[in-house]
Amino acid sequence: MFKPFSLFMALRYLRARKSNHFISFVSLTSIVGLVLGVAVLIVVLSVMNGFGQELRTRILGTLPHGVLYLPESERDWSQRLAQLVEQQEIQAAAPLVEMEGMLTYYAQVAGVKVYGIDPVREPDVSDLEQHLMRPLPGLSVLAPGRFNMIVGRGLAHQLGLVIGDKLTLVLPDSQVTLAGILPRYKRFTIAGFFEAGSEIDGYLAYIHWQDAARLKRTPNRVEGLRLQMRDLFSAPTVMAETLHRLGDEYSASNWTQTHGSLFHAVKMEKVMVTLLLLLIVAVASFNMVSGFVMMVGEKQADIAILRTMGATPKQVRNLFLLQGLIIGVVGVAVGVASGLFMALHITQWVAGLESLLGTRFFAAYFVDYLPSIVLASDVVVVSAVAFCLSLMATWVPAYKALKTEPVEALRYE
Repeated sequence: MFKPFSLFMALRYLRARKSNHFISFVSLTSIVGLVLGVAVLIVVLSVMNGFGQELRTRILGTLPHGVLYLPESERDWSQRLAQLVEQQEIQAAAPLVEMEGMLTYYAQVAGVKVYGIDPVREPDVSDLEQHLMRPLPGLSVLAPGRFNMIVGRGLAHQLGLVIGDKLTLVLPDSQVTLAGILPRYKRFTIAGFFEAGSEIDGYLAYIHWQDAARLKRTPNRVEGLRLQMRDLFSAPTVMAETLHRLGDEYSASNWTQTHGSLFHAVKMEKVMVTLLLLLIVAVASFNMVSGFVMMVGEKQADIAILRTMGATPKQVRNLFLLQGLIIGVVGVAVGVASGLFMALHITQWVAGLESLLGTRFFAAYFVDYLPSIVLASDVVVVSAVAFCLSLMATWVPAYKALKTEPVEALRYE
């Protein structure tokens, strides 16, 4: 009796007795619909966040965020590297020499992209060392002058390589000899393998940058500087600003030009799946509309009696709006709690189910497990949209209750 009238009546309707259980049934189905919609949406978005993070980690963890290509006139690349690192947006930099060619091992031939790197600075700009396969101790095996090579596991499997094998790197650049025009080639020793779990395992190889520069007949010259950004998505802007400051002699590339289409596709897929799954919440909201409209129709006599007892039209309207508000709060809260609980444990649940059934659901895919990363922004957006839809769903029946005339409602009672 100490509650506001509209809130008091809304709670009474939500706690309807068995003799009038229809209202409780409408409330329950509305809450269940919101809980399912919000929970499923949070779980799916978390899984898609996990897959997106895996893509960024496995691909961009070993590939450059950005590369600044130096002109031939610039010999002191270390000074330029120090200047770049001083920029706030750039976390680290390392020398890089790129080559493309073919690897030949007996009768096997495969295309390859070779990165000439600095084993000392490379860990600052990539997580390549984390993907090295045993018994390779580290990148220190890429000592200058030894012409050692680390290749991806897929490429090694294609050529049938083991550690210690000798293979030949053939470059498309030709050289004129007494025997005629011959392609440039060099024998390398397999020092180890890496496995990033992506397509780069099938075409990428690493050597020391001095060996790469010598092979390209530009001793001690670095073609470019590999840059690691603090913010992955700032790479296009940072590279554009760097080029504008340095001048036309320099050129650059960033990950959005080499692998941007893949990540844009993942982002677009997340948006489309979000819109589709929001339909679940919309269906729950439409269920609230139909249920509340039927409830208002059933409660015409009660509304008329309340009006004759002094309740204003706004109080009657607020009665049903508060019902929608309570249902929305309860449904969204339980849905968020359920969704967070499932999203935080779904990886372990799927792994346990795979162990129980003795099978791997994702063995044939890029990521062989079900990752899940919960973002607060996703939870806030889903909660806000679901709550707003639940309020909008109650506005129509609340407006209908507002227009109820006591005389017309009690005429046939």
